[in-house]
Amino acid sequence: MAIRYWEYEDAPLKEKLKNPNVRELAKIYFENETRAYRFAKALLEVKKKQSIRLKDCDASLPLATWKRYLDFGVSVGILKHEDSAYTFTDRYSKPFKNIPVYIKAWVENQEGEDADVLFANARTERQKKRGGRASTPAEAAKHDDGAAQPQ
Repeated sequence: MAIRYWEYEDAPLKEKLKNPNVRELAKIYFENETRAYRFAKALLEVKKKQSIRLKDCDASLPLATWKRYLDFGVSVGILKHEDSAYTFTDRYSKPFKNIPVYIKAWVENQEGEDADVLFANARTERQKKRGGRASTPAEAAKHDDGAAQPQ
């Protein structure tokens, strides 16, 4: 986790509370821009819909990725998973002094945010299939990267 000085200092926190955004929240937990982007997308979806199920997640990320980052939100105490739906909760990690205050301010902030703009350097395209079985010949051709074709 990328815990920086501002999470413990009151003056920088007061400045950040004036305009909370999901980028700062995601960067607390992930230094990697792509991982922070994915976590931010998950949080934004929950914030937009108030409650989200895996079947309601859009196709911008694979379902396994949605599940991984939503479950991470549960493990750090931002989200709860009940009745197969993810929602925000107030169970924040006790060791962190100002992070819960920032999270609460961000959740209550009603300004629209776009993860694609906030994480401009993140890789947002889907990765190539790395293994497993293709479901159809057409899908196999789509995932083929030009390797030698059987004759």
